[in-house]
Amino acid sequence: MSRALSQRSIDHLILERGGPGHAWRTERWDNLKLLTPNWANGLPGGPYSRSDPDGYMPATEFADDLERYARAIAAPLREGVTVTRLARQGFGYRIETDQGPISAQTVVNATGATSLPKIPLLAGDLPSRIAQITLNRYRNPAELPPGDVLIVGASASGVQLARELQLSGRQVILAVGAHVRLPRHYRGRDIEYWLDRSGVYDETADQIEDLPRARRLPSAQLVGGGIVDLNALQILGVEVTGRLSAIRGGTVLFSGGLSALTSAADLKMYRMLERFDDWIDANVAPGTAAQEDRPVPTVIPDLPRLSLDLTSGSIRTVIWATGYRPNHSWMDVPVFDARGHLRHNNGACPSPGLFVLGLPVLRRRRSHHIAGADVDTQHISSLIHQHLNVSHAA
Repeated sequence: MSRALSQRSIDHLILERGGPGHAWRTERWDNLKLLTPNWANGLPGGPYSRSDPDGYMPATEFADDLERYARAIAAPLREGVTVTRLARQGFGYRIETDQGPISAQTVVNATGATSLPKIPLLAGDLPSRIAQITLNRYRNPAELPPGDVLIVGASASGVQLARELQLSGRQVILAVGAHVRLPRHYRGRDIEYWLDRSGVYDETADQIEDLPRARRLPSAQLVGGGIVDLNALQILGVEVTGRLSAIRGGTVLFSGGLSALTSAADLKMYRMLERFDDWIDANVAPGTAAQEDRPVPTVIPDLPRLSLDLTSGSIRTVIWATGYRPNHSWMDVPVFDARGHLRHNNGACPSPGLFVLGLPVLRRRRSHHIAGADVDTQHISSLIHQHLNVSHAA
């Protein structure tokens, strides 16, 4: 965003509670790698140019890239600043921080969609002997209490941690809810290649039939290298169960709908792969792409467990891999719907001069991906330029 504003000669300031890549360094686990291959992680004006385009960089390496990028574009960055409140002030905004107030004609909320971990209300019903860990606090297996682990949630983070902890020698039980299954590679290419080339990521918000659902879609069961779908995890010894539905008297209850959940995920995956096949048939020279190599359907136990006693068993830790949510509590501006969701139209909020960046399907499916920053920031910088010109004319 800073680069796009600088290109239009618009004075601006970036407020950051830590430094570039702060969350990547401090709120992610030690072995986390980006889900996208390196070639897909270039920043605007700074494409990936090192020697491993098909690899998957560690999160800390990407944080280093952000730091270098900020220096390269001479970003006007003020670090170590916590914003506590945003409110209207005249024709602009007052931004209150722990280092004093700031006034601005326009504001871009670029805090993203993963500021706070989602924790179900029933977490309060767990026995006190059980350690509860959220995604932003987990670092590595050695830091957990001795014993086995229940992981709740089977999207990207949940399946990655299940693999890591099972390989460390712990028994993992994985409670599976709605999830997105995709193979890491398909027809000789990383799945991200087909999502990008076939036009899936370029679908705009107004082209998506159920936009609210698309914006809530969990991240796919992918890892930076390797396979982490439920079949692969079960081969390693991970036990899979249905969705965690209740906790009563120290006993966890699971739903009996595991088969329905995995069947739905498989069906959607096969439909997506069919879309890739159709695109390949229409756009790729015969014999250029590898032959179809679709994953087998998800295999689940005949009788998945329906309960788990936490009062005396080997489980000592529950990891809430139930996703993240944005933190907009500092925004004292009437731009929220009845459910508390931030309202916007392609990044423009219903308050003059207020914009948002980095949310899922903000303008396109790729909006919250690293590669989505370029077109979205160009669009929003254009809106800011128009807004400032109108304000100055008035």
